[in-house]
Amino acid sequence: MKTLTDVSEEKQSLPNRLDYNQLLTDNISNASNIGKIYMKPRIAVFIPAHNEEKSIRDCLGGLQDQNLPKDIDLDVYVIVDNCSDRTEEKARQAGKDFNLNLEVITTENNSQRKVGALNAGWKRIYGDNMDIYFKRLTSYQEIYKQSVKAILGMDADSRLAPDALTHMWEGLMSARNIGGVMAKYTMRMPKKKNLISKDNVHYEEMIESGQYGGPITRWWTHQQKQDMASWLLDLQYHGGSTYVLGGQATLFRPEALQNIVDENKLDGPWQNGSDVEDMLLTWQLQKSKWKTLISPTARCFVDAMRSYHTFRQQRNKWNSGTVDLLTNNDIEVKSKHKGKLWRSQMKIMIDFSVRLLFVLLMAVAFATDQFHWSWIWITPIVLASVLNMILAAKTPMHRPLDVLLAGLLISPEIYLWVKLITFTQVWLGKLSAHKKDGWANQYKAESGKTSSKLIQGLLISIIFVMIVTFLCFQFRDYLTSSAVQTAIHPYLMIGWISLTYLTIFSSLAMLYQIWTLRGRHSA
Repeated sequence: MKTLTDVSEEKQSLPNRLDYNQLLTDNISNASNIGKIYMKPRIAVFIPAHNEEKSIRDCLGGLQDQNLPKDIDLDVYVIVDNCSDRTEEKARQAGKDFNLNLEVITTENNSQRKVGALNAGWKRIYGDNMDIYFKRLTSYQEIYKQSVKAILGMDADSRLAPDALTHMWEGLMSARNIGGVMAKYTMRMPKKKNLISKDNVHYEEMIESGQYGGPITRWWTHQQKQDMASWLLDLQYHGGSTYVLGGQATLFRPEALQNIVDENKLDGPWQNGSDVEDMLLTWQLQKSKWKTLISPTARCFVDAMRSYHTFRQQRNKWNSGTVDLLTNNDIEVKSKHKGKLWRSQMKIMIDFSVRLLFVLLMAVAFATDQFHWSWIWITPIVLASVLNMILAAKTPMHRPLDVLLAGLLISPEIYLWVKLITFTQVWLGKLSAHKKDGWANQYKAESGKTSSKLIQGLLISIIFVMIVTFLCFQFRDYLTSSAVQTAIHPYLMIGWISLTYLTIFSSLAMLYQIWTLRGRHSA
């Protein structure tokens, strides 16, 4: 029989600073009777943090804002991963200031970045299956493990809105077969940079914090907000089921995660075999018959990519990982959303084909003096304008300027071309024998170790257009001759007819999207 001294030693083996609320009911002297030990149910929070000294306090402050569900405790695990800054110090201080039950876990020899950090948090509670030394969990550790009723995975640069955790909890507990509930994400709009006086001694520090930005940064942030809003509205219209439980803020059922570990013989739920580890996990949950949903009411504020270069590297990683999941037969996971993702890829391909074909046909038609205007081309432009104005108006915290630019199609078209460039790079990369490390490229971009070639690309494009224009004027008599027009005309007709069919398809897709936006769903 265990003595109270033995129990005390077991208690000390659990995470520091956590209030376990242990109540012995019938016989307090019989500490070995585990069935009579009570521990309040709790939510465990895993926050992987790699050099996040600037954002970790804000993230933890969002957890302090939460009104927890009745009789539920909150335990926070900050997993400090290969940090070279003061992330650990900042996290510990914030935990004290906000009176959080917080423990810092420091990873050792972790080469799997975010995946390895998340799995380190998992192993802290559920044990390490890969440990060559068998370590039985103590009685109190077993009880603590059983008391964890939900696991919140969060990014260190995210912040939950007040009551978001309660809303996600209610969604997770609404049915036995729900494996995960994701918050709705909204990009945080930087404050105007001109609000800070350049004479302010903290000017550079405040700019570097990422809380302030110029007009271009603020405009770029809104485009990402609107893109996210469009995605969220579409998911809600189709029932709230999602093909990816985003890592920024998702509440998981521990039983569902353990199911993934056991079925796939893993040492943790998250896997390093994909650039989109959150999507891979979601598909595995769906394969095991768990529902994956978004919360209609919980909101999480996340940081946007502040430049074209960092955005492109992030989207390259996301899109490349998605394409790998769609095309890699070695990854034996299934999702009912697979058809939806393929349709999304086809839509981008059609958008790209329409624009490329339109530019090419216009150039040849003008060069050979065979351009004829048709009012049918106004239809897709009007539909696109209406659609983008509705999306801009439904985007949280939008500005009148954003709606205006959306209606003029200036902002959506620029943003779409950036997505088309990324789409092309990803599919061309599939033909390459060299696989790029999406995580490494994104980290390098965000840390300023790589730079964009946007200016060089724009200059080359402008020079190319100027050369082509010059040649067209130089040889105008030949290009507009009857022989050339007769030879080119059949190909132009085939091109215009193909473009017309593609445009009709795109117009129908826009009409359907406008129809789905009539509902009261909010982004």
